[in-house]
Amino acid sequence: MDRILISGGRIVDPASGRDAPGEVAVAGGRIVALGAVPADFRPDRRIDATGCIVAPGLVDLAARLREPGMEHEGLLESELAAAAAGGVTSLVCPPDTDPPLDEPGLVEMLKFRARKLSRCRLFPLGALTRGLAGEVLTEVAELTEAGCVGFSQADVPITNTQVLMRALQYAATFGSTVWLRPQDRWLGGGVAASGPVATRLGLTGVPVAAETIALHTIFELVRATGARVHLCRLSSAAGVALLRAAKAEGLPVTADVSINSLHLTDIDIGYFNPAMRLVPPLRGQRDRDALAAALADGTIDALVSDHMPLDVDEKTLPFGEAAPGASGLELLLGLALAWGERGPGLARALEVVTRGPVRVLGSAIGSLAASAGALVEGGVADLCIFDPAVRWPVTPAALRSQGKSTPFAFEHSGMELPGRVRATLVAGTVAFEAAVA
Repeated sequence: MDRILISGGRIVDPASGRDAPGEVAVAGGRIVALGAVPADFRPDRRIDATGCIVAPGLVDLAARLREPGMEHEGLLESELAAAAAGGVTSLVCPPDTDPPLDEPGLVEMLKFRARKLSRCRLFPLGALTRGLAGEVLTEVAELTEAGCVGFSQADVPITNTQVLMRALQYAATFGSTVWLRPQDRWLGGGVAASGPVATRLGLTGVPVAAETIALHTIFELVRATGARVHLCRLSSAAGVALLRAAKAEGLPVTADVSINSLHLTDIDIGYFNPAMRLVPPLRGQRDRDALAAALADGTIDALVSDHMPLDVDEKTLPFGEAAPGASGLELLLGLALAWGERGPGLARALEVVTRGPVRVLGSAIGSLAASAGALVEGGVADLCIFDPAVRWPVTPAALRSQGKSTPFAFEHSGMELPGRVRATLVAGTVAFEAAVA
């Protein structure tokens, strides 16, 4: 591994509160000095970070990589390249591949391929039930040993409450976290959020009750089992209120919100724009504001890309027939910074995509938990170097992801995102470096 000296930058680490100019020395995949570097440090390579912020590498808790089984939508190579270009050094992938990640061999193969590429750390979620069918529990111990950091149904809810209770009990005996997206199966079959916009457009609606009914069930089962649950992609003000009460009660729950729900509302659907066909569906401004406030005050723990690369044919359909989802790995940093500019500030904007997600993962990532998502002398050298002064329009064709659909394309949103990634280091190795203009 190269000995690297990063000089001229502003070091920002929300985990320690550091925000000051300084140098960073990297050797053997670790940070060996922060701020002042010893005079006898002899780098093999220098990175000029003048005008840039040197921050911990981003940690994304929700990114689908489409392997195995859906390679026409995304390859491991393309999606991990997109992660590195976005400053993401660690990501969690849900188990809804084809076949689902319900066998240790599949998990081990995926992790092996990711290690060979050396672009980004990969933390898979194992399927909670075989085939995600919601009937027979998977072997939690074997999947954990294979490298799973938690267990999930992805977007497939378990309808049998007894199965869900047993799953929580089983996971709790191994100290594993269950990742659940709160969505009632019978109420969640629509294509847009229930309300005036869906009614005016004639789209089938998903009421807020689809989320709150599921949350009530989950919280009751957490009380009964003591299991740790991570709630994926909250979407409503009512859901935030229930989460806040559950945390105040001391229940072992965490939560995330997607970049889509944090920035967009159902109004953005416009005239049936299929790029805005997302899961969970975009809700009203009151919901978006409540989600933003909860992320700012720590009720919601992390911001995620909810990356889902899709084939172009799946999005060039009428709104109700288009596949839900969007690419977001390369946009996570910019959208976090854009949210920070609206009030929470730079430190909190970085916290929710670095140390916050690591706290959600906890001991499931082993020794990495001590220093991932932070800048620590002796800690892992996962770094993101970005220029905060650059603002850039999202051009789908320029995305490294194989999926080009995003609601934040300049043609749809008119937004220019702040913060351009200049370089990404994973375990002290340069995984991405922007071309010099």
